[in-house]
Amino acid sequence: MADQNMHDDPQQPELLRVCRIGRAQGMRGEVTVQVFTDEPEWRFEPGSVLYSRDGGTEYVVESSRTFKKRWIIKLEGCDDRNASEALNGTELYGEADDPDEMLEADEWYPKDLIGLEARMAEGNGIGAEDGLVVGKVVDVVDSPAQSLLKIRLTEPVRVGEAKDGTPVFEKTALVPFVDELVPDIDLEEGYLTLDPPGGLIPGL
Repeated sequence: MADQNMHDDPQQPELLRVCRIGRAQGMRGEVTVQVFTDEPEWRFEPGSVLYSRDGGTEYVVESSRTFKKRWIIKLEGCDDRNASEALNGTELYGEADDPDEMLEADEWYPKDLIGLEARMAEGNGIGAEDGLVVGKVVDVVDSPAQSLLKIRLTEPVRVGEAKDGTPVFEKTALVPFVDELVPDIDLEEGYLTLDPPGGLIPGL
């Protein structure tokens, strides 16, 4: 199931979170997983290697299947329910893809997005000024449905006041990371564009 120190190369590869192991499925060592990758078909192919967070432990996929839109996998050496229950909560990571191939496929890693300036797209649907700087991406938040860009607003927006009369400001916005709302990303220039619906970003 898990082998320690399997890397011949002392330089640890870049690892990306693939899944979190959930409950045991049946008595033969299968487990359900919460998926964080857009490519579960090949990440969970038999023979695929996944890693612990620090890259020091390897887990080899023995088999995988889907049931009611949920992925179920079996790892080599995990052959009974006790072994699968012991893995509950373990997060598994995979090696990063080739950066050039990712650019061609229009795919991005969170670390690439954090720090980018967020600007309004040309001809955006809410009529905001083209190129208006909304803020900066400070985090990429995983949710069960999709990833969300956390944007720190350039100008905090007053949204009300506390019971003592102190103004309350909204300093961030969460934008679903989908093509319709984030149409362009330019890593070289350090920005991405937004085309949000009205009400999604405070003040717009």
